[in-house]
Amino acid sequence: MRGTWVRLLFLGPAGVLVLLFFLVPVLLTLALSLTDLSTVTFSRPRFVGLANYLEILRDPFFPLILKNTFKYVVFTLVFNVLMGLFLALATSLLPERWGDAFRALWLLPRITASVVYVLIWQGIAAVAPYGLLSQLTGVSVNWIQQHPWPTIVLANGFVGASFGMLLFTAAIRAIPPELLRAAAVDGAGLWATVRHVVLPLLRWPILFVTAYQTLSLLTSFEYILLLTDGGPGFYTTEVWALHAYHLAFSNYYGNARFGLGAAMAAILVLIGLLVSLLYLRLFNFRRLLEVPRIEVD
Repeated sequence: MRGTWVRLLFLGPAGVLVLLFFLVPVLLTLALSLTDLSTVTFSRPRFVGLANYLEILRDPFFPLILKNTFKYVVFTLVFNVLMGLFLALATSLLPERWGDAFRALWLLPRITASVVYVLIWQGIAAVAPYGLLSQLTGVSVNWIQQHPWPTIVLANGFVGASFGMLLFTAAIRAIPPELLRAAAVDGAGLWATVRHVVLPLLRWPILFVTAYQTLSLLTSFEYILLLTDGGPGFYTTEVWALHAYHLAFSNYYGNARFGLGAAMAAILVLIGLLVSLLYLRLFNFRRLLEVPRIEVD
């Protein structure tokens, strides 16, 4: 009984934070999504039931926004995970001082203010003679306007890859040196060691980074907002989270519709839960929580 109280004591603060900053906002969002609250009806919102959800499903741009969200999450996720893994492996082969210095430099996009970071990208992607890409390729192209998706994926990717890089580097350093020496004694080259020793031991870090980045990308729209604001044109790069923001806070249709935006946010929460369950099933996360069968004294 005493052990139970000790566990509750340690879990209590985290439970309170989850309750206040996740469960309560989710419940408020669900309640708000069932009303017609907007700047027009702010003083007297009405209960409308599932009307907001039905309006979302009937929206002619619903398939396009869903497609944009899928495209954004998948391509950026692949770049984030693979680039983070490559950077971790590459910097682990360098002398420790050089590896640490390179990782510190790669963190600069993450710690740079978002507005400043996007301004740098606008300079890189501008037309000639100002844009760096146009100067390097010799082709005068406004990359943000003419090729918005590659620009968005790269801008997000260079920030997101640093997260995986740090976690994968820590996991690589935790690999027992005896395993690497044994692989070398058996005649394994660099690629064989990475493929048969390092990557299998990185399964759980890869699971965590993949799951975390997926959920983060589903709800993120900061760089899309600053780079294209859903354009160029009409809904070209509009993703789910950005559309919810536009509906609720930016007077997209001349009237900030908080209830409709809350409905989109509620659907996004449901999508996140389903994706989490899929990952837990796909990667067999239960094995990670099992008690080890072998004890080493």
